[in-house]
Amino acid sequence: MGRIEVICAHIPKSRVFADIGCDHGYCTQYALAHGLCERAYISDISAACLKKAEELLGAEIAAGRCVPVCADGMDGLPEPPDCVLIAGMGGEEIVSILSRAARLPARFVLQPMKNAEKVRAFLVARGARIGTDITFRDGKFYDLIAGEGEGGTQYSAFELRYGRDNLLSPSRDFLQKIEKDAATLRAALLAGAEGVRREKLRARLHELEAIADAIEERI
Repeated sequence: MGRIEVICAHIPKSRVFADIGCDHGYCTQYALAHGLCERAYISDISAACLKKAEELLGAEIAAGRCVPVCADGMDGLPEPPDCVLIAGMGGEEIVSILSRAARLPARFVLQPMKNAEKVRAFLVARGARIGTDITFRDGKFYDLIAGEGEGGTQYSAFELRYGRDNLLSPSRDFLQKIEKDAATLRAALLAGAEGVRREKLRARLHELEAIADAIEERI
């Protein structure tokens, strides 16, 4: 499955769906076409990016089933959505967007490009229930975190770092990501990292190697 297909496969049914940072609008197109929502908002801070989604979803917009909003995050939405998708942004940006809302949406699908650990930590601190927390590959590696705004999830520091599902039910994609990260650390050590940085790199490498060994015994 490609990146967009994986994201779409995790969109739950809702009344009001919001695609924040919608870019081309493919995920909203999928949600509407598959009856996953009654109404959808496509939002992007860039008018040029929003225009691409408006062109794709012109018929749905004309029918009143899709409403374009040029705004930063969820700030310009006229009503709170039941389900929010935020994909293709950095983890810190996702946290910033969710932090500005009075409460977390009932359901969320998040695909941070980096700093997934910060997204997990924010969600856990806000009392969210994380139902899906996986790493997948489509050319490069991506994290996907989906769940509900209430229900609570307790994560260990280890799970925050790597994702609970990746540790409990590891995939080959996650194993390949671990092996790639380990190779990067070995290269940094060979390049001559010194002092405290070298010790941190060695500790992280040891951790990754232990995870990889444990996964290889299971899959």
